[in-house]
Amino acid sequence: MSRSRIAGLIAEGAVSGPSGATVTESSRKVKVGERYRLVLPPPVEASPLPEAIPLSILYEDAHLLVVDKPAGMVVHPAPGAQSGTLVNALLAHCGDTLPGIGGERRPGIVHRIDKDTSGLLVVARTEAAHAGLSARFAAHDIEREYLAVMRGVPDPARRRLQGWPGLAAEPGGVLRVEAAIGRHPRDRKRMAVREEGGRRAVTRFRVLERFGAADRPCASLVSCRLETGRTHQIRVHAAHVGHALIGDTVYGTGGIPGLSAAGPEGGEALKAFLRQALHAARLGFAHPVTHAPLVFESAPPADMAALLALLRRNTAAIR
Repeated sequence: MSRSRIAGLIAEGAVSGPSGATVTESSRKVKVGERYRLVLPPPVEASPLPEAIPLSILYEDAHLLVVDKPAGMVVHPAPGAQSGTLVNALLAHCGDTLPGIGGERRPGIVHRIDKDTSGLLVVARTEAAHAGLSARFAAHDIEREYLAVMRGVPDPARRRLQGWPGLAAEPGGVLRVEAAIGRHPRDRKRMAVREEGGRRAVTRFRVLERFGAADRPCASLVSCRLETGRTHQIRVHAAHVGHALIGDTVYGTGGIPGLSAAGPEGGEALKAFLRQALHAARLGFAHPVTHAPLVFESAPPADMAALLALLRRNTAAIR
């Protein structure tokens, strides 16, 4: 339990001292050997309503769930998206088996992925699991790998990228990007690389496949590994190095260089892709209660798989 949660319970009269009298001040001095009793009140029902929405659950135990979220689903209710969210679905799925987090019967959302990003999420069912997972995320002790289809190729050997502050080539063809991210100075709905006022953000890009002409590829399949977890981090860093994600209308503008080399079908598919081509494909962590190592993988969903198959077919035909 968090200190603030316990302080709130003390203020509510849920703690009694050695004499049995209720303790209402969290600043009370405690003597060696004294015993205090904390009685947890039953959790109140969550304000979002349960909704029977089908979920793809890869793992579930008494402490947590790992869910493969579809593109188009919002993780947490917010203005403009009060229903149809992952939280609504989890409330229906878990029902009365949720013991409560922070005094409310709800799943513990430890991390989020964007509405139009698909893939893996771990969700806490208990207070202990929520605290343990939150600590691992804060310590960057979570393995997270995304698959993205990007404009062009983020090649660390490109002369244009050499010498950029925060960019470095690492073994295995990895482009390491360290650039602080904060709110866009003029558009509060967007994030941006900030020289001042941003939070440290590190992403590693590794090209898996190239599509289009050999001398001027139009797109690439890229492995993206997160060292930190900032809002829109992969999308912002990809655009920062000049290789915005296919389908990203927020951070990607203009045409796609070398598009004709993908062939008529491939070119049209790249232009018509309706969301950012980003999928949370791998998630690894130590179980917050049992400490057992857990690793989960998810293949790209149908829309992204179809795009990749088309690009591979057209690239092979061109070459």
